[in-house]
Amino acid sequence: MKKYLVGGAVRDTILGRELHDRDFVIVGASGEEFLTTYRGAKKVGKKDCVYVYKGDEYTLSNLSGIHEDLLHRDLTINAFAKDEDDGSIISHPDAPGDLENKILRPVREENFLNDPLRVFRAARFASEFPGFRVHPELIRIMTRIGEKGLLGGLAAERVGNEVIKACSASAPGRFLRLLSETSALTPWLQEIKDAKGIPAGPAPFHNESLLEHTAAVMDKLAGLPLCVWMGFCHDIGKTGSPKESLPAHHGHGKRGRTPAEKIGVRLRLPNKYINAGAVSAEKHMTASVYDKLKTGSKVRLLMMLNRHNLIREMFEVVKADKGTDFIEQAEEDARRILSAKLPEELRGKGSESGEKLFQLQCRTLTK
Repeated sequence: MKKYLVGGAVRDTILGRELHDRDFVIVGASGEEFLTTYRGAKKVGKKDCVYVYKGDEYTLSNLSGIHEDLLHRDLTINAFAKDEDDGSIISHPDAPGDLENKILRPVREENFLNDPLRVFRAARFASEFPGFRVHPELIRIMTRIGEKGLLGGLAAERVGNEVIKACSASAPGRFLRLLSETSALTPWLQEIKDAKGIPAGPAPFHNESLLEHTAAVMDKLAGLPLCVWMGFCHDIGKTGSPKESLPAHHGHGKRGRTPAEKIGVRLRLPNKYINAGAVSAEKHMTASVYDKLKTGSKVRLLMMLNRHNLIREMFEVVKADKGTDFIEQAEEDARRILSAKLPEELRGKGSESGEKLFQLQCRTLTK
């Protein structure tokens, strides 16, 4: 039985990056032999060969050795292994050079054909390593898979997991750009598949495509994963603007709620993401003119955002989208509004109580 640390953990150790997960490959052992040595390991997923032991993932390889295992990886920069017996590093022949020269290169085309999810993984790695160049061969393979329609058969949870990881990356907009470039937005992100040919808006406010504007907003929100998803969704309603009205996008906020929800549900994202995407699409335009809203409109907006616990997040999106910063003012206004309490004698009267509370809330902003 041979044990190897593989993939990202070895790569990140070489790069001096912080380790988050450790994956191991076991070569030369049956399931029974493995469980005899690693008592308490639990099988995960539908595959018989994958286990979790003390928080780490172990895969039992049925290949002839670690060198053959590395040939089944997605990208060369992930085709590293460390022998846990002697500490030696084994790698794909191109791996050291590609890591040093910052190149995202596929190991083999057939690996992507066998598991098309690697298209999304490759785009996610592009977002996690913004200084790395995407090799033309990777673009070719991703494009082929996208154009052949091979992505539709993937499990929604697997795709959604890659999307969430991309939202946590340092350059999340690159995920979107690369999927667009390689015809890989359909079917999972199909609402935005034509965004490259849609103007983001009229001059002088915009001179870029909707896709580039969306990616740029996502990049500005890097480090705030939920906000990045909201940035992805915020202008989704513009994809439904009548062609004759372009480059204007009247009513795109209200129009965007449904497609934002559909994408989140399709990817089986957490409810927090589904709700946040829908709220971002519907309310970002209202929030972007916060300083011009009437008092009652401010109260309604902030109370709605507060119910979803999205006040700061919504105004982070506005800041990234429009460059206007209402975050501190909105949070202070929300604190005042929430401090309003109905006297005991005015409670329990249904809509009348609701109206009285609303008036008290408005008064807190006019003092």
